[in-house]
Amino acid sequence: MINLDYKDSRTIHEQIEDELRKLIINGILAENEQLPSVRELSVSLTVNPNTVQRAYKQLEQDGFIYSIKGRGNFVAPVSKNNTEKRCEELFDALRTTTQELAFLGEEKEKLINVINNVFLEKEES
Repeated sequence: MINLDYKDSRTIHEQIEDELRKLIINGILAENEQLPSVRELSVSLTVNPNTVQRAYKQLEQDGFIYSIKGRGNFVAPVSKNNTEKRCEELFDALRTTTQELAFLGEEKEKLINVINNVFLEKEES
């Protein structure tokens, strides 16, 4: 489910966040699906439970998951408020990335092809 790379420059909790975020975005984890407990995930990944808790806390702040005291953590339904805020952040990141690619001399068509391929992959899944 989650692969950690100890040579990666990102911290372990960032890698856990990113992997869970990808699973949610790609629909592998469905809305309202329960996530493994902090203890279960920390044991399966052989990391400190505080590391998993930190990743879960950030995902909750970002609106990807929600917690119910005494029951656990669950994949959050898509909400318009969280979606709009996250879309703004992602468009800012896309703008910055596009500017850097243009500066580095990449062709406009290549970037458009990447975007088109993402949408084609989404349609196929």
